[in-house]
Amino acid sequence: MPRHASSIWTRAYLRLLLLGDVACAVVCCAFVFGVRLGFGAYIPAEEFALGVGLLVAWPLALMLGGAYRQRAHGEGTDEFRAVFNGGVGLMAAVAIGAYATQTAVARSFVMATLPLAIMATLFFRYRMRKRLHSRRAVGDYMRHVVAVGHREAVIDLVVTFRRQPHHGMVVVGACLPPGAMDADLEGTPVLGSFSDVADVVAKVGADAVAVLACPELDGTTLRRMAWSLETARTDLFVAPALMEVAGPRISIRPVAGMPLLHLEHPEFGGARRVVKNAFDRVVAALAVLLLSIPLLGIALAIRLTSPGPALFRQTRVGRDGTTFQVLKFRTMVVNAEQLKDTLLDENEFDGVLFKIRNDPRITRVGAFLRRYSIDELPQLLNVVAGDMSLVGPRPPLPEEVARYGIDVRRRLVVKPGMTGLWQVSGRSDLTWEESVRLDLRYVENWSLILDLQILWKTWSVVTRGEGAY
Repeated sequence: MPRHASSIWTRAYLRLLLLGDVACAVVCCAFVFGVRLGFGAYIPAEEFALGVGLLVAWPLALMLGGAYRQRAHGEGTDEFRAVFNGGVGLMAAVAIGAYATQTAVARSFVMATLPLAIMATLFFRYRMRKRLHSRRAVGDYMRHVVAVGHREAVIDLVVTFRRQPHHGMVVVGACLPPGAMDADLEGTPVLGSFSDVADVVAKVGADAVAVLACPELDGTTLRRMAWSLETARTDLFVAPALMEVAGPRISIRPVAGMPLLHLEHPEFGGARRVVKNAFDRVVAALAVLLLSIPLLGIALAIRLTSPGPALFRQTRVGRDGTTFQVLKFRTMVVNAEQLKDTLLDENEFDGVLFKIRNDPRITRVGAFLRRYSIDELPQLLNVVAGDMSLVGPRPPLPEEVARYGIDVRRRLVVKPGMTGLWQVSGRSDLTWEESVRLDLRYVENWSLILDLQILWKTWSVVTRGEGAY
């Protein structure tokens, strides 16, 4: 990819978004007008003029909401929030303007046309996002990044970008501290030290520089690095030392003329916990009622195909170290726990977990249930009982918890979940360190909105059956 070739597809992508957004607004406006005319309603000329004005007002409102910012491309949450905020802002502006000027604007325009336009645009953006992700999965529409930092941090960034290409970034070169000039890092060449960043960017035609947490890179060094990248308009990303803390808990506040990073403490109690517990139990109870017949059918299939009970009970550790009996559909032979000792040498998972890709203890029906995580559906009863949550860290075994370090024990401050960031980010394909990092990230940033996002992503991950064994 030649230098700044990403700006070429970015401009083309923006034009496509603009045309699609306008088309969504026009179609929704024409639909509402058509329905009203079909019922014999009279539509005054000023309303038709307002519909024509929507051609300009709609993309302008989305632009003011931030829906055309490059950093929102492919990032569903930011992009969808920008579309929603822009649409709601236009609805408010039209309603307030009509009231202030005493203009007769049909309620259907505010209550039907604009809400429909928001929903249509959100669906259009969702399809465009999926299309962009599919192109990035094969290496198209990527931004070239130079990583600056210590070897371990750079390798972690390289591996993360390779595993999650939908973010649209690929590390094409690295700059390490002086004296640590490895030949390459996971296939990524080391092209210089911290003082060579600008030259490396020019050499590889990078679009961005990612500076990872590094004590050698103080404020003065970063400021000079930013100055050296200004001419080429290369983006500069700086990772904070608190890597697992998300934006809502971080704010920059000027104190005595200095911009200081303020970190809010996570909330593990109060009204938010009450709302989360109520949401979990209500949704789980409804799911049990809706799935009761399929669950009985699965239990019958397990009993008919292998000797033993349909349900498997196992002691797991919950919030604050309390233990409970987790429920799962039995996917292994009855004496699976006794056979585990004979298979320890075949463990394919690092850390404290035990995983075998082709575990001989798994039954034929069990393999299918595991592939699509159907075996975990009885845990809905654990959620109803209050032992688990719909979303949270993976419920660990007591022997795993006994080997936890201080940092890993942080997972136990919230309830374990049926799904979580580990589920939507690779499942069993993740290493132990990666799964721990994802669980800690969830603990530090949990919210009901984050739970809804994870539940939405879980469906597509489970139906593909990737990383499950």
